[in-house]
Amino acid sequence: MMVYNFSDFKQKLADVETWLKHEFSSIRTGRASPSILDAVSVESYGSRMHINQIASVTVEDARSIRIVPWDMGQLKAIEKAINDSELGLSLSSDERGLRVHFPELTSERRETLIKVLKQKQEEARVSVRKEREKIWEDIQKREKNAEIDEDEKFRLKEDMQRLVDDANRAIDELSERKEKDILN
Repeated sequence: MMVYNFSDFKQKLADVETWLKHEFSSIRTGRASPSILDAVSVESYGSRMHINQIASVTVEDARSIRIVPWDMGQLKAIEKAINDSELGLSLSSDERGLRVHFPELTSERRETLIKVLKQKQEEARVSVRKEREKIWEDIQKREKNAEIDEDEKFRLKEDMQRLVDDANRAIDELSERKEKDILN
């Protein structure tokens, strides 16, 4: 009986889950969350940098974030980058920096966000399926090369499927939590 090493597969499944969490963090609910700005990069000193690399970003209240650039000369570049990102946020600047306002979500906007969420969920599921196919092909190849017998092949397939089911369950739980967050 051969022990199959599923560690790479487990890591790839964990990577899919991490990717999905990151994608979901950029889907804005009605509450202020600095993570929405993670994907926004600013033209700064001749290169592209993330906002948190050139400014402090703090939650001011439930509907706003305060961005204080370390170099106030960067204020306009940050403002332009946020506006260009089409995140649906409104901005106001003052002597202390930039205030990012999160508007109340309309039911239409919520529906759009749910569609985006479902799309990201499906992308994650497709990634899991692709990884599953790679492992299944490897297991079948090992049987063909007489490294494992047929019983072992089916036992490994069951083990693999358990990991896939766990990954899909985690993806579904993340999606359900985010959907509740959007709807509330």
